[in-house]
Amino acid sequence: MNNKKAKAKPVDKNAIIKAKDAVIKALDQNGNGTIDIEDIIVLAIKTPGVHITRANFLKKELFKNYPQEVIDKAIETTPAQAGIPSNEIDKIADEIIKFERNCVSGISAALGAPGGWAMAATIPADIVQYYGYTLRATQKLLYLYGFPEIDSDEEGLQLDSQTVNQIILCLGVMNGVAGANNAIKGMAKALAVGVEKKLLNTALTKGTFYPLVKAIAKWFGVKMTKTIFAGFFKKAIPIVGGVVGGGITFFSFKPCCFRLKNVLQDTVLSNPNHKSSAKEDEFVTSIIKGTVIDVDYDEIIPTDEDNDE
Repeated sequence: MNNKKAKAKPVDKNAIIKAKDAVIKALDQNGNGTIDIEDIIVLAIKTPGVHITRANFLKKELFKNYPQEVIDKAIETTPAQAGIPSNEIDKIADEIIKFERNCVSGISAALGAPGGWAMAATIPADIVQYYGYTLRATQKLLYLYGFPEIDSDEEGLQLDSQTVNQIILCLGVMNGVAGANNAIKGMAKALAVGVEKKLLNTALTKGTFYPLVKAIAKWFGVKMTKTIFAGFFKKAIPIVGGVVGGGITFFSFKPCCFRLKNVLQDTVLSNPNHKSSAKEDEFVTSIIKGTVIDVDYDEIIPTDEDNDE
C-alpha cells in the first residue's frame, strides 16, 4: 500500500488567465475591457424579477393593514405623507431586507462550493444575481421611504444614465462610501421642495452629483476586480473559493442594506421632523444653480469594511 501523499497538480496559469478573460468578457457590457459597476447594474436589471414597480410594491405591502384611500395617497405622495407611522415602515423594511438576504444565501452557498477552474463560467451569473437582489432591496427601500419610481423602459430592462447614477449613489451608501449619505439626503430634499426633474437629471449626469458618482464608480471598479479575482493566482485554491473572499457573500448583504435604510429613515421625504444639515442644503443649492460639488477619489474610500451586523 502506498502511503505517500499525492502531489498537488501544478496550477495552469494559462488556464487561469483564460478563465479570468472569460469572466471579464461575460461581465463587460460597455466594451472597455474592465468590470465597472455600470456593467453590473445593466446586467442585474435585465434579470427577471429585479425591476420593482413602485405602485404594485406599495399596494402589496400596505393592503393588509391600510384602507385603499391610504394606499392611494402613499402611492401618489409618500408613505409618510399618507400617515403611515415610521415604525410600521421600518418593520416592512426589515422584512424586505430579511427576505432578500435569504435569497442571497443560496447564491453564497453556490459560491462556496468546490469546483476548480471549470466553475469560472458560473461566476458572472452568481455576481449578477447577488447585485440583482441588492437592486431589488434598493428599489423597495427607496419606495418605502418616499422616493419616486426608478425610471426605466416599460419592461424595466433599460435604465437611463441618471437612473444608473442614482443607483450608484445608493450603492455608495450601502458600502459606507464617504459623502454618499449627504448626497442621498440632499436629493431627497430637492425632490421634497419640488426641484425640477430636468435639474435633478442634469445634477446626476454632469452637475452636482457627478464627481461623487464617478469617484464611487471608480472605487467600485477596483473593489469588484479585487473581489472577483481574489484567489485567481493563489496556488491550489479553487476559483469560486477566491470569489467568496472578496465579500460577495450572504453576510455582507445585511449590513449594506441597513446602511441604506438608516440613511433613508431620516430625510425630508420620510421624516416630517427632519432637520436638514448644511451639507444637504449645499447639495440643493448646487442643483438649482447648476454647479458641481468637487470630490476626489481618495476622499470617498470607505473606512468601515464590516461584513456583518
